[in-house]
Amino acid sequence: MDPKHSDNNSGKPTLDKPNLDRPVFDSTAEFGHSNLVRQPIGAPDILSHEQQESLIRYNHITYLLYALSFFTAGLMWIVPIVMNYARRQQADGTWLATHFDWQIKTFWYSIILGILGIIIGVIGLGGLGIGVFADSSNVALGSTALTVVGGIIFLFSIIWHIYRIVKGWIALSDKRPI
Repeated sequence: MDPKHSDNNSGKPTLDKPNLDRPVFDSTAEFGHSNLVRQPIGAPDILSHEQQESLIRYNHITYLLYALSFFTAGLMWIVPIVMNYARRQQADGTWLATHFDWQIKTFWYSIILGILGIIIGVIGLGGLGIGVFADSSNVALGSTALTVVGGIIFLFSIIWHIYRIVKGWIALSDKRPI
């Protein structure tokens, strides 16, 4: 048995008394841009300066591609999401990992909300057509309301996506995590 963990050679294990003279956390240590992503004191850098700059440029490109995807009716969304998944592991344990996760979550939540809005809107439009042809004002009114709800959800997903691109890109430009 380790003598540090025994009580006067009795063989019973005990806990070491904490050293109260030594701080548990060194508040003077620098942790880059965030207190959320920390490396242990004395640990080697995870990324070299060149690797970090390369990933920063890479993230600027993916934010740009997400922004440009609005001008291609969303068809170009697939390029930046594939890019994010391809290089995501290179940033593990760094503040840049938050940007990869931010962009991936933005993509998937926007897709889900957008598709949900479209489906609700199409169902509403279909009911509207049935209501008009059946001469039923109640069906037409309900279908119109459903179409409006679908449109609002779809519009919200677009605005939310733009907000997240802008917020993430600003944080990246400031070299801080999101």
